[in-house]
Amino acid sequence: MTLNRQILRLAIPSILANITIPLVGLVDTAIVGHIADAAIIGGIAIGTMLFDLLYWNFGFLRVGTSGMTAQAYGRGDKDECSTLLAQSLAITAAATAFIWLIQWLFVTVALACIPCSEAVSDFARSYFYIRIWAAPATLALMALKGWFIGMQDTVSPMACDIVVNVVNMAASYILAVHTPLGAIGVAYGTVIAQFTGLLLAIVIIAAKYTDYIQAFSRIKDVIRWHKLRRLLVLNGNLFVRSLCFMIVYVGFTSISSRYGDDMLALSSILMKLFMLFSYFVDGFAYAGEALVGKWFGQKQTGEADNKELDRLVKLLFNWSLGVGLVFTLIYAGWGRECVQLMTDDAVLLGALPPFMPWLIAMPIISTLAFMWDGIYIGATAGKQIRDAMIWAAVGFVVSYVALYKICDIQALYIAYFVHLAARVIYLTIGWSVFKKREINNLTDITHKVEG
Repeated sequence: MTLNRQILRLAIPSILANITIPLVGLVDTAIVGHIADAAIIGGIAIGTMLFDLLYWNFGFLRVGTSGMTAQAYGRGDKDECSTLLAQSLAITAAATAFIWLIQWLFVTVALACIPCSEAVSDFARSYFYIRIWAAPATLALMALKGWFIGMQDTVSPMACDIVVNVVNMAASYILAVHTPLGAIGVAYGTVIAQFTGLLLAIVIIAAKYTDYIQAFSRIKDVIRWHKLRRLLVLNGNLFVRSLCFMIVYVGFTSISSRYGDDMLALSSILMKLFMLFSYFVDGFAYAGEALVGKWFGQKQTGEADNKELDRLVKLLFNWSLGVGLVFTLIYAGWGRECVQLMTDDAVLLGALPPFMPWLIAMPIISTLAFMWDGIYIGATAGKQIRDAMIWAAVGFVVSYVALYKICDIQALYIAYFVHLAARVIYLTIGWSVFKKREINNLTDITHKVEG
C-alpha cells in the first residue's frame, strides 16, 4: 500500500468522526433552547465549559498512548502493545478517582470565578454533578482512542465517536423532551452516551484484539514502576503542554470579555471558525501519529528506511496544507458569510472587517502547528512538544502585554498568531536535530542487538 493510501486510510475515518462533534453541541443547544429559559441555557453552557476545562488536562491519555503504541506496533511487539493498553486504563482509573475526589472543590472554585446569576450557577452545578459520573467512560475512551490509533486503526475510534454522538443526541432529546427530567435530561443523556461508547470499545477489543487482553491477567507486572515510568514521563510532559494550551485558549476568551459583550461574542465566533478546520486537519495529524510512530518502531528493529520518514513527513504536510489552503480560500471569499451563519447581529457584523485578515491568515499557520504536533507525538517526543508549547504560551502572554495599550483588542489576535508561529518555528527548527539524534540512537541500539 502506498504512503498516500495509508495516510488517507487513517485520516478519513477520523475526519468523518470529527464532523459529528459540533452537531452534538448544536442539538443540545436547540433542545434546551426550545424547552428552557435563559438561566438554564446559560447553566448548561457553563457546565459544558467546566468539563472542557477539566477534560482538556487529561488529553495526555490519548496522546501519550497513541505514540508509544504505534512504536510497539511498528516493531511487532505484541506484548508491549498489550501492556500499554492495560497501563493506559490503569492510569485512567487513577485519573477518574482523582476527578471524583476533587469534584466539589473544582466546581466550587470554578463557579466562584465565573460571574453569573444564582439560577445559572445552581443549574450548572446540578448539571456538573450528574455528568461527572461519566468520567470513567470519558477518560477510558480517550485512552482507548489513542491505543486504537497506535494500532493503525482509526475505524474503531470512528465507530465509537459516532455512536457516542448519535446516542448523546437521541438520549438527550428523549430525556429532556419526553420525560419529567426536563432540561437536566441533557446531562443524563451524555452519561448514557459515554458508557454506550465505552461498551462498544470493549466489544471491539474483545472481538478484534483478543490476543491483546493477556496483559490484564498479569496486572501486577504491568503497574510496576520500571514498566510504567516511560509512559508516565511522557504523560507528564503532555500534561504540562495541556496546561499551556489552557493559558492560551482560556486567556483568549477571558481577555476578549474585557472588551465588552460584543467583542466577546465576535471573538467566540471567530475562534469557532479558527478551529473548524481542525476537525479535518486532526485526521491527518492522527495519521501522522500512527505512521510516524510505526516508522520509529520499525527503525528499532532495523526494518525502516530513513528516506521513507522524510517522504512520509512531506506527504503529511502536503495533505494538511491542502486542507489549510481550502479554508483560506473559503474565508477569503466567503468569510463574512461564514460569520453570518452564526449571527445576524448588525453590530457584530459591522465590527467584523478589521478581524477578517486574521480569519484568512489562521488556517495555514494553524495547520502547520497541528501537523507538527502529530508527527512529534508519533515520535514520542514529549519534551520537545512540551517545550514548544511553553514558548508558545510565553509568546502569547508577552505579545499581548507588550501591545494591548497600542493595538487594543487587535493585540489579542496578534498574540494568538504569535503562539502558533512560535510552535511552528520551534518544532520546524528542532525536527532535523531531533530526527538525526533519534535515528543515530536507534541505529546504535540495533547494532548492539544484532551484535
